[in-house]
Amino acid sequence: MRAIVVTDKAAGTAGMTLVERPEPPAAINDVVVEVHASGYVPTELEWPSTWTDRADRDRSPSIPGHELAGVVTALGYGTTGLSVGQRVFGLADWHRDGTLAEYVAIEARNLAPLPGDVDFTVGASLPISGLTAWQGLFQHGRLQSGQTVLAHGAAGAVGTLVTQLAREAGAYVIGTGRAADREKALDYGANEFVDLANDSLEEIGQVDLVFDVIGGDIQKRSAALIKTGGTLVTVVGPPESRPADGLAIDFVVEADRAQLTEVVQRVRDGRLRTNIGTVASLDDAVTTFNSTERLKGKTIISVRA
Repeated sequence: MRAIVVTDKAAGTAGMTLVERPEPPAAINDVVVEVHASGYVPTELEWPSTWTDRADRDRSPSIPGHELAGVVTALGYGTTGLSVGQRVFGLADWHRDGTLAEYVAIEARNLAPLPGDVDFTVGASLPISGLTAWQGLFQHGRLQSGQTVLAHGAAGAVGTLVTQLAREAGAYVIGTGRAADREKALDYGANEFVDLANDSLEEIGQVDLVFDVIGGDIQKRSAALIKTGGTLVTVVGPPESRPADGLAIDFVVEADRAQLTEVVQRVRDGRLRTNIGTVASLDDAVTTFNSTERLKGKTIISVRA
């Protein structure tokens, strides 16, 4: 099979190459999926799990990419709940070869059925962004109707889903980002927008939940805005700042079939729009990842046209 591999952490995306690799076998509780579309996160090559296994042993050359949509082609021993020929989407294990390839071996529990009326490209855009938004808002943030959410990066792949899910849950959403992101953030449902470079973050008043994808000084200033009993949720590592009288939670997104099903159902019935920016072929993937232009929205690699 064809796959994108990385061998040199220092080289970053410039060290990516498209090569021939053996097709993966299906281990116990695995399925093999013929990948039709794959999602990619720009920071993946900085993650330790891209380069080492769970025992901290080097596993390069490794295949990045952790989001996929495709068709099941083989079942491992003991695998239940899925069948050969089934359309699926999901989130691949951090420490195993990923989805920027024509086939991937993945634990069945990390996948959910992909309805026939949802395009593979859309399916591949949902796992990390959708699950991050869902888990941050509802599991860790315990969002309730009537609360106010400060959503950083509101025009990004995660932020647009945070905004839509929070609004659907009855929250008032204040989005943030660059000045050029204002219209997009409002289009995806933010009630108001703060330009972090030119507007005063402190003037928005107190909020119940901060969804942080930035960290640093913005996180510190945001923590000071949280009401008593409120929550700072962050995906950029252990929080440097904490609310005076609230919670600060950092988390790593986890695969969850039930939550994937909730997210994709909202896409089907029009309650949720994905934020796909660039779609490129596997042949053009390396060039796309090395582009000097600022990528907007989710980058998807169409493995099979």
